[in-house]
Amino acid sequence: MTEPMETPDDDAYLAAVAGIVADVEDVGRRIAAGQIAELRVLAAAGRLADAQGAPRNARVQVHDMVLRSISAEVAGTMRLTDRAVQRRIGEARTIIEGFPASVVAWESGRIVRGHVKAIVDAGLNLPGEMWAEFEAIAIERCDSQTPNRVRGELEILAHRMHPRSFAERHEEAAAGRCVRLMPGRDGMSDLIATLPTVIAEGIHDRLTQQARAIIDTREERSTDSDVVATDARSTDQVRADVFADLLLAGTPALDDLRDTTAGPLGAIRARVQLLVPAVTLTGEDDGPCDLAGRSPIDPVTARVLAGATGIWERLFHDPATGVTVATDSYRVPSGMRRFLQARDQHCRFPGCRVAAIRCEIDHTHDHALGGKTELSNLAHLCQRHHSMKQFTAWRVRQLSGGVLEWTSPLGRIYREDAPTPAVAFTPATVTPGDPAPF
Repeated sequence: MTEPMETPDDDAYLAAVAGIVADVEDVGRRIAAGQIAELRVLAAAGRLADAQGAPRNARVQVHDMVLRSISAEVAGTMRLTDRAVQRRIGEARTIIEGFPASVVAWESGRIVRGHVKAIVDAGLNLPGEMWAEFEAIAIERCDSQTPNRVRGELEILAHRMHPRSFAERHEEAAAGRCVRLMPGRDGMSDLIATLPTVIAEGIHDRLTQQARAIIDTREERSTDSDVVATDARSTDQVRADVFADLLLAGTPALDDLRDTTAGPLGAIRARVQLLVPAVTLTGEDDGPCDLAGRSPIDPVTARVLAGATGIWERLFHDPATGVTVATDSYRVPSGMRRFLQARDQHCRFPGCRVAAIRCEIDHTHDHALGGKTELSNLAHLCQRHHSMKQFTAWRVRQLSGGVLEWTSPLGRIYREDAPTPAVAFTPATVTPGDPAPF
């Protein structure tokens, strides 16, 4: 086991860090107060435009001219363009007037601006008359969670609350799929593809795997006279080059057997981790399914992926708590690993959302120091936070139910609860004469 890196632990060092943390908290409160005040002023500007334009002439053009004039006036003070200010006025009215409970929670310090943005972005998918009901639930979900961690959960919540099925809305949205070319600077351009989420995620994952395969073999290729000896490309650069190769030539340029069959790179296929409720899988429900660590996907695509896979994983959850307690599969490479992927879903360091399939399984109490390889002593950590646990003064212990309790170098405690399972079962009600459940 590698010994933790020596970290200053004298009173002066800890006092300095504590002072910085306290200052950050104080500055954060003052910034939040200023941001909320600005939103309210901008929203008031929008209401003034409504009042000024409505009495004399209700035409849209007149109201728009009044709003433009006010925006231009404010823009001079904010040193922004009038277009930018007009857009911000609209956003401010949406937040202040459409989601007032979120603003109150933000003002009290219960949530932060990122939470408000996540709530508003997800809530806008719903009809206006449902916003209040949605944000009341959403604010509760944001407690003790970072905005990035809770964003996907809020999207799922909004989709499930929507009066129209997710499948129906996705079908309409998919009709707008397209590829756009946006000219950029210095001879560069952005090629933007708007695709169903699972397709886009699969493309990005495959490119990432191929890029890593190329980077991992750099030393081997450096002795090949047909290949440039030095390859200092970043992962992003390699990913972009492979993307161009695949679209223009059909195979990666470095693929060994591209003239006959797929070589090592061409054989790489995308991986996605998908959670599908049983009622959605059987067609009884058309709600969204969860692409772990990302965003919702439509149920039709989820059923197609489930039907084509050679691996089945059945998850069992405690009907009272929803916590995963067991898993099985026709093919069993590691039941424990599958259980942990279902329980953790992502890295278990506070705020991190790297998907579990891209994390390492860590012994909470180090194996070299006597820690057992059992569910109550294992959790997913991404490489960054796994290293932090090993080489810094951050410490963690695992409580019952998969709860992790992290302790910072200052002694602050951060509780990391196991994520809410995307699939939960309730006890079946069996009436006399019905066949026994299987």
